[in-house]
Amino acid sequence: MRVALFVTCLVDLMRPKIGFAAIELLEAAGCTVVVPTRQTCCGQPAWNSGDRAAAAQLAKKVIAEFEGFEHVVAPSGSCADHIRNEYPVLLAGAPEWQARARALAPRVHELTDFLVRVARLERVPGCFAGRVTYHDSCAGLRRLGIKAQPRDLLARLPGIELQEMSGAEECCGFGGAFSLKFGEIAAAIAQRKCACACATGAAAIVGGDLGCLLNIEGKLRRMGDETTRVLHIAEVLTAK
Repeated sequence: MRVALFVTCLVDLMRPKIGFAAIELLEAAGCTVVVPTRQTCCGQPAWNSGDRAAAAQLAKKVIAEFEGFEHVVAPSGSCADHIRNEYPVLLAGAPEWQARARALAPRVHELTDFLVRVARLERVPGCFAGRVTYHDSCAGLRRLGIKAQPRDLLARLPGIELQEMSGAEECCGFGGAFSLKFGEIAAAIAQRKCACACATGAAAIVGGDLGCLLNIEGKLRRMGDETTRVLHIAEVLTAK
């Protein structure tokens, strides 16, 4: 099947290797992967900040660039949720674009969900070994039902031990603009998340949204932890 990868802003700017890992996983599942070169932001920051005009402009751009593909996959539950669930709401005042948004929506997937439910990946290419713990991101879990899928994929790595943390489903404190507007609250939430993760004795904290992971890693380092790794699940599943 022909799949378009929506890279996401954070992956593109902060950790591009996640995008390459996502391509490797999709190709391992038998997909032909295309990365549209003119893609930019999904518009979620503008939408969350109340700039509806900018959010709508970006939504139309994404729809025009991706609607020709059989499936669209993003290594982020947050971006996938925004394109899939918010575009039809955002474009309610533009019937033609809203119809195009609705047509695209069911073909937009978070990476692990796509690999498990749609592509039915049989074998992961990585060989990561050691104890890890998994953080469930808010958008992926609550909006897209991403819970079992990443754990299913991790279980296919023979050398891995998944140790669940207390409060795995709780927010890490990032929440996009939330962490900027409510810094003290966000920092306290992040500290609790890091404490729960470290209590598992895991060598790595794994997740599916880079925003969460950057927030967790930043808090860990400020707490003096220089050894616990913080990795996107695509990096783990393709580790050599």
